[in-house]
Amino acid sequence: MNILVTGAKGFIGKNLVTELRNKGFNYVYEFDTDTDLNLLDDYCKQADFVFHLAGVNRPKETSEFMSGNFGFTSTLLQKLKYFKNSCPVMLSSSIQAELANPYGESKKAGEDLMLKYSQETGARVLVYRFPNVFGKWCRPNYNSAIATFCYNIANDLPIQINDPSTVLNLVYIDDVVEDLISNLNENAISREGYFQISKVYTVTLEEVVNLIYKYKNSRSDLLIPDMSDEFTKKLYSTYLSYLPEDKFSYDLKMNVDLRGSFTEFVRTPDRGQVSINISKPGITKGNHWHHTKNEKFLVVSGKGVIRFRDIHSSKVVEYFVSGEKLEVVDIPVGYTHNIENLADVDMVTIMWANETFDSEKPDTYYLEV
Repeated sequence: MNILVTGAKGFIGKNLVTELRNKGFNYVYEFDTDTDLNLLDDYCKQADFVFHLAGVNRPKETSEFMSGNFGFTSTLLQKLKYFKNSCPVMLSSSIQAELANPYGESKKAGEDLMLKYSQETGARVLVYRFPNVFGKWCRPNYNSAIATFCYNIANDLPIQINDPSTVLNLVYIDDVVEDLISNLNENAISREGYFQISKVYTVTLEEVVNLIYKYKNSRSDLLIPDMSDEFTKKLYSTYLSYLPEDKFSYDLKMNVDLRGSFTEFVRTPDRGQVSINISKPGITKGNHWHHTKNEKFLVVSGKGVIRFRDIHSSKVVEYFVSGEKLEVVDIPVGYTHNIENLADVDMVTIMWANETFDSEKPDTYYLEV
């Protein structure tokens, strides 16, 4: 297919073009403000589908709303008519088309023009009224509160919240792109003549900001919010895309002694925590048991032995482990256990516990294996 994308360098356009190419669409015509206008003739003549994303959000003059959102749409449709190309056309509109403001009125005018074009030519027209779209590559401090909050908080800049209870209807850029591409197979959902993105998240401004600050603080408290919640996961991915390039990494607190070190890596509210244990040669660590806390040990470097003993028995069970053969060893409750480094180099063990460490209730009882 020959696919024309107007506004190809914008937020949605950039994501759409990238994913179209990922999916093997090799003939994607990218048109933006710096593209030679003469190329539009060739693109309109050859296009099998048009994603019309070009528009004006923040003009210097109010009159630019109409020229950008209505005028260019008119130019595009005239060229398609001229070449008798009745391919499907998708229009990027906004929920503000229902409002009486210059931006909304210009978007509504573009919609009406598109629907009239469909009636005249029989072309399939898809008008999307997007709510607030968030995700990677969105320009901060422009027209997206999510992008602005993510960028400012990630870069230690202040944010302004006028009303924390403001309700936002949000759609994630990957969901938007997936739905748009589905139109190439005529798989869209239409409601009342307009097309909707299949997944919409309704949250308050306060909820969004609190989550973003949790992401920021996770570098110090190591607590990652519940990623089983789709919105939480997608907002976290968005936040990470705004990190300064010199701050991708962060230090962990290593608890170091003569035996080696123990370092917490990640904490979660529902899936426990992951830690890294380094044991010096000949060192034995552990010799304790738990009532409810359980763990998984994975030696990734070095060689050692993990020993177990039911606290009511004298029988010792041994598991020999090595970074040369990765295997997970479960640590059952009611068994005192230890791990000994049998090599002459450091042994590195990844340890998962089903709960985060609580100094008020450690559930850890010393007992030699």
